Amino acid sequence: MAGALCIAFSGILVRLADVSPDTAAVFRCLYALPALGLLAAWERRRYGPRTRRERTLAVVAGGFFALDLMFWHRSIEAVGAGLATVLGNLQIVLVALAAWALLRERPGSLILAAIPVAVVGIVLISGVLEEGAFGEDPVLGVVFGALTAVAYTAFLLILRRGNADLRRPAGPLFDATATATVVAAAGGWALGTLDPWPGWPAQGWLVLLALTAQVAGWLLISIGLPRLPAAITSVLLTIQPVGAVLLAMVLLDETPSALQLVGVALVLTGVVAVALGRRRPLPAPEPAG
Repeated sequence: MAGALCIAFSGILVRLADVSPDTAAVFRCLYALPALGLLAAWERRRYGPRTRRERTLAVVAGGFFALDLMFWHRSIEAVGAGLATVLGNLQIVLVALAAWALLRERPGSLILAAIPVAVVGIVLISGVLEEGAFGEDPVLGVVFGALTAVAYTAFLLILRRGNADLRRPAGPLFDATATATVVAAAGGWALGTLDPWPGWPAQGWLVLLALTAQVAGWLLISIGLPRLPAAITSVLLTIQPVGAVLLAMVLLDETPSALQLVGVALVLTGVVAVALGRRRPLPAPEPAG
């Protein structure tokens, strides 16, 4: 619950920092590296070095994590922090479909029924059925939200392969975060979307984003998930998208339309149904952001 609450603030802090999407991605990861590096070094001293394969997989996962952040931050700009976070949680649906396609884990009837429910929710969030939907460009926000979910799905699947030792959550996260820093910086430089060195108070919000979401949130979730039944964690982790929508309404004055809120409810219904319908009890899907 604490990890989900930490990550629920991610989109809020990105908006408050008021920097470009790629700048936020770079500094979120950069400022997390010292804390994660110290923890990873402690893990190495206690348990020994990780294998080359594990580190390679974490590096590859970090590349997808950079794409995830770059897409997600653009979705936040287009459709708001709350709705963008809900869209990012579609990775849970995509993980189930990827497991079906790649691992031959055929989804149950509950999952198959939940997918069209989530799709209807996406359509409602996009605002194509109404005028005056919240967001500067809700359709574009949905597109970036879907790309976020795709990149996040790849990140999770690869990182899990490289994180077989549950005693060491910090090492793989450090490698992935370091890689994401470099990839996001290179992508932002190539696109010309990196801001000059942010001033105050942007730097303060970015440090808080790194320490709460990238360090505390991810470590708490990585430690907690393998130790709880999937059904319990799946329900608990809906705190993140629900919390993000409510926090954005209160702190950022984001006001989704009635249809968009119905879409949020449908997406969350689909996400929970997919999570509860998975045949394998562990691990439960992580939240987005």
